[in-house]
Amino acid sequence: MFPSGRPQPLSLMFLLGMGMASERINCPRRCSCQYLEVNCTGQQLQEFPVAIPLDTRQLILAANNISYLPTVELSFLTDLVYLDCKKNLLGHDLDFTFIGVAKLVYLDLSFNSLTQVTFSTFSPLLSLVVLKISDNPNLVAIEKDAFANNTWLRHLDVSRTGLTFLDTSTVQDLPNLRFLGLSDNLWHCNCSLLDFITWMSESNIHFPDADNVTCYTPEGLHALKMPAVEAQLHFNCLMQLYKQDYIFLCLAGFCIFFAGTVAAWLAGICAVIYEVHISKGEEEEEEDTVT
Repeated sequence: MFPSGRPQPLSLMFLLGMGMASERINCPRRCSCQYLEVNCTGQQLQEFPVAIPLDTRQLILAANNISYLPTVELSFLTDLVYLDCKKNLLGHDLDFTFIGVAKLVYLDLSFNSLTQVTFSTFSPLLSLVVLKISDNPNLVAIEKDAFANNTWLRHLDVSRTGLTFLDTSTVQDLPNLRFLGLSDNLWHCNCSLLDFITWMSESNIHFPDADNVTCYTPEGLHALKMPAVEAQLHFNCLMQLYKQDYIFLCLAGFCIFFAGTVAAWLAGICAVIYEVHISKGEEEEEEDTVT
């Protein structure tokens, strides 16, 4: 207790200084810390920073050279809800990386070198609302059930990647999805992508930069907006016969012809046998009549 019943100015300064010193001690080197936030933007970090306060809710690691997110260190940050890792060198397999940060709501992995997204990549993030994986030019595959557990996902951006195909069910089964970035990808507008293009035309989801959601291949559809090619793809896919289709039709025709020929041959033989039998019967009757 202070003599006057309240702390003196000198004591207040001491307490404030102790609080600031404690905050500096718990803050990773080359990062700045505020209440429940750690910001390490643009510090040329090569590795995930150590000594991050365990109660951190917002962690910003943007614009560094980090190539690996350690699962164990991340799992200590159980209250983390916001993680910004854009503009780094992340390119390894991220499966099970986020298993310990189930409260995460916002995740930005844009401008990295991701190669694929599997079910195990984001499945632990049951509360995820915003996911940005745009500007990953090496990202060429997103598994069909990659976001099956992320039912709260509202904002998904996969623009400017190496994607050529995306299964319709991957995004169609997200009940809360409202924003889907698809621009400037290498979309291959063939019959396999027709269902996805049809879904785009019929859904109520907002597609930002829609003018750049275009076909990259085949050459005849290059640079055409994906929804605009739906009718042409419908015609091509319903009318076009591939080599295997012609082979199937030829085999089916041959089988029908062969079956018809065999049936006619058998019918002819039966008819001949019947006629012979009738003729013999008539001859026997005539002989009996004569005798």
